[in-house]
Amino acid sequence: MTPPASASAPGATALTAVPRRVDVYEVGPRDGLQNELRTLSTPDKARLIEALVQAGETRIEVTSFVSPRWIPQLADADKLLALLPRRPGVTFSALVPNLKGLERAKAAGLEEAAVFLSVTESHSKKNLNKSVAEAISTAREVAQTAIKQGLRVRCYLSTVWGCPYEGKTPVPRVVEVVKQLVDCGTYQLSLGDTIGVGTPGHTAELLCEVLKLLPPSQIALHLHDTRGTALANALVGLSMGITTFDASIGGLGGCPYAPGAAGNLATEDLVYMLQEMGVETGVDLGRLVAAGELAQELIGRRLSGKYLQAALGEREKQASRVRAGA
Repeated sequence: MTPPASASAPGATALTAVPRRVDVYEVGPRDGLQNELRTLSTPDKARLIEALVQAGETRIEVTSFVSPRWIPQLADADKLLALLPRRPGVTFSALVPNLKGLERAKAAGLEEAAVFLSVTESHSKKNLNKSVAEAISTAREVAQTAIKQGLRVRCYLSTVWGCPYEGKTPVPRVVEVVKQLVDCGTYQLSLGDTIGVGTPGHTAELLCEVLKLLPPSQIALHLHDTRGTALANALVGLSMGITTFDASIGGLGGCPYAPGAAGNLATEDLVYMLQEMGVETGVDLGRLVAAGELAQELIGRRLSGKYLQAALGEREKQASRVRAGA
């Protein structure tokens, strides 16, 4: 495996070699909104996605073709795809649970599908009503059918670091499941810290083993910030050559197993860290803040993204100074 080229930024050598460029995979419109109590209108979802595109995001998971009975917040998947204008270089993707969902997704003009399953039996039964073996079989079937129909497919693997029912997930268990997915045709495997229990040491141990099976380009990290360690884990992944990170605007969404806690890694926190390290993302941080502000307005609550709140707070201070001097 060829080591990644290092970024020419001060202090980059302290982290050994880090990639020159990273892809941000935006999951806010899907993974974020599905955890919100407020259901946005289809036009408002389209406004948010347009703001993300204007910020320079090119890989955006916009919805899910899961049954509306499971996730009513995303029941308008077909309408949303029809409303979104397509642009060269921008890929919209969606979660597709089964062949019925794939049929809907294909009819809606989806370009990229995502299949998903859990590493642990308890979470798989609760989340999918399937054993892990059954879920792997379904994911393979959907992925291979989608690929034959011309779609690109990535795969989400949940409870990789820990499970709400079984505790810490043993690394050999993760490796066992990954081995069964290596040849299923997906272009990327996104490793999910579903309940945000990952630590840098655990992340390094996990990636050491998974990187024996897949190259860094075929691995993404989907980190939750429930315990404040998402950026630390992302930094470990970056230093080990990972170049795709899932993130959600403003930290939109939350962990259903830890009510009130922060959930997804905030896109602007990730982009800020990478930008300051000299790692390219192609994302405009100022416009990303504008998208985060819009997300707050639409869902009606303050988001957890730290950079977003710092930027909005500084703007308010400057406005106060102007008012005081007027």
